[in-house]
Amino acid sequence: MAKKQTADDETKPDAAAPAAAEGEKKPRGKKAASESGPSTNTASEAPPKAPAAPKAVDPTEKKKKKKPGNAPRRGKKLRTQLRNAFQKLSKESTKPLRQAVTVLKGLRRAKFDETVEVHMSLGIDSTQSEQMIRGSVPLPHGVGKTVRVVVFCQGEDINKAKEAGADFAGAEDLIKKIQQENWLDFDVALATQGMMGQVSRLGKVLGPRGLMPTPKAGTVITGGDVASAVKDFKAGKVEYRTDKGGNVHAGVGKISFDEEKLTANATAFIDAIRGAKPSGVKGNYIKSITICSTMSPGVRVAI
Repeated sequence: MAKKQTADDETKPDAAAPAAAEGEKKPRGKKAASESGPSTNTASEAPPKAPAAPKAVDPTEKKKKKKPGNAPRRGKKLRTQLRNAFQKLSKESTKPLRQAVTVLKGLRRAKFDETVEVHMSLGIDSTQSEQMIRGSVPLPHGVGKTVRVVVFCQGEDINKAKEAGADFAGAEDLIKKIQQENWLDFDVALATQGMMGQVSRLGKVLGPRGLMPTPKAGTVITGGDVASAVKDFKAGKVEYRTDKGGNVHAGVGKISFDEEKLTANATAFIDAIRGAKPSGVKGNYIKSITICSTMSPGVRVAI
């Protein structure tokens, strides 16, 4: 019996142990419940969140979807105007220059002062360097805009150039300014023949922009008359050069000019191209002449 009692005594503590453990866990569970209770209540009592603001639309996203090189769709009014203009011009044949200028002024529709351009298709071989045409021609009535002229010269020529109307004139100081500050606030660059050795250092800067003085373009002053060269370019001396397709074109004034002024400017440009005919050209030298403004279709001119 004593052995059984001792065995029971040994087993009783083991049986009571889980009960004690359960008794200890319950109050912890209550505390956890009491702690979690208020937190749920506070969450439910919290004010509702304000709706998220709509995302701002990035205007560049729509532009990215458009294919590069495709112009935006024209409006109905613009399409109608262009259609009527093309139909009117298609019925008419080539016209003399004076009548073509009159027709061109009647096609004006833009609010700004458009530039009048002359485009000529030449029968030259653009792959032959001997047949490439390049030069400049002074227009009797100018081009209708102010031209900023810089002159690379020395000594007394600096004062002569400024008196003739040059915006900037100098020598080493202007060259350093262009090299160090990348200064390019001018439209035409002239240089005396004695300064070309120093100006040649600016070839990488001025060459790609078409501002490098060259004898073919008439921007290298060889005769020493600096004042007359400056006056010609300030008055409206236009440079021209054939492209890869054998075409030459230049602006000869503004649409607001009188018909007489536009006709005189266009005639001076056409005569200069005719006089620059290369000796190696065979057949028709001038294939076609067309005049147009910035925002108008072209009007064919009788050769």
